[in-house]
Amino acid sequence: MDIDQPLALLGGLTPAGFMRRHWQKQPLLVRGALRDPLPGIDRRRLFALAAQEGVESRLVVQDGERWSVRQGPMPRRALPPLACPGWTLLVQGVDLHDAAAHRLLGRFRFIADARLDDVMLSYASGGGGVGPHIDSYDVFLLQVEGRRRWRIGRVARPRLRDDVPLKMLDNFVARQEWLLEAGDMLYLPPGWAHDGVAEGTCITASIGFRAPTAAALAAETLQRIAEAALDDAEAAGVGGAGRTLLYADGDEPATVCPARIPRALQGFADAAIERLLGDQPARRRALGEVLSEPKPGTWFERNDATLRVAGVVLDRRTRMLYDDDHVFINGESYRAGGRDAELMHRLADRRRLDAVGLRRLGVAARTQVARWTEAGWCTVEGVEPRSHA
Repeated sequence: MDIDQPLALLGGLTPAGFMRRHWQKQPLLVRGALRDPLPGIDRRRLFALAAQEGVESRLVVQDGERWSVRQGPMPRRALPPLACPGWTLLVQGVDLHDAAAHRLLGRFRFIADARLDDVMLSYASGGGGVGPHIDSYDVFLLQVEGRRRWRIGRVARPRLRDDVPLKMLDNFVARQEWLLEAGDMLYLPPGWAHDGVAEGTCITASIGFRAPTAAALAAETLQRIAEAALDDAEAAGVGGAGRTLLYADGDEPATVCPARIPRALQGFADAAIERLLGDQPARRRALGEVLSEPKPGTWFERNDATLRVAGVVLDRRTRMLYDDDHVFINGESYRAGGRDAELMHRLADRRRLDAVGLRRLGVAARTQVARWTEAGWCTVEGVEPRSHA
């Protein structure tokens, strides 16, 4: 993608300009961002997805001041009548199940893949919405069908209502308001309160971006580091070549306070933790594995396609990232260097590698891509992946 090329998607801004002026800074309203933003996505398609096991969905119903939330799967008979006002069906991760939604997500790859989350679609009857709320992540709100009125504002000290099963603001005051029609889009940075209400039936796409908390990211990364350390210790064996350190206290005297933790054991643990945390390559590897982990509940179909005459395309459910030393795919890491690294980076950035590039891979790297293809993480170029929804 040319990040210096103006895009209608961004109201004539270049991706570079958008990131400087608006990303995590201020909202942007774009009229006519996309024509026919999600071909093939309509009410029937959404209802069918919501009824499937493995597709995350929710039904939000407003009846006066009363709100209710029900988790999917959501068969059609569980949905209110179409003429009933005030209800919304939310379908998460549509890009994992639908090619058009996956292509839509790809339009936003001027933002790092490590931040891309998913495309959520909502179908709402007249007056439907989820109430005023604040997201902790960046979101593009794209109107697919019908019209939705958005009201936004900043809330200095957010308060949540305690009488509804949603994270709904109790002190929302709108400062700006727009009516979005099909093809219009509103970008909101984190922390901007917003309330969207359907005017008649409508479908809205929310393109969201992951924003992990420091604590959660650290915890997941540390867990990966610890698991890798345990695997290395088991592989080395106890004693063996001395690669596995065992606690020893041959100089410890007899104690009259048996419940007290020995200071030597505390020091032994401190030193072990410091060694793990001081290993920067291990931290980088663990972080890449965490960030490339597929969304919970994701699964792949194995296939036996050959790589002899064709290139490969990453399956839309596959997350592939890289750093200076590693390639990460679906929570696994591989060291790569030289031409293999260059070609693997191309596969990750373009999500495809043609037959010429595939042939240029070394034997080990080509074998690895063949394994990924067999596992369903890649598909042979020109062959549409099977949908599981």
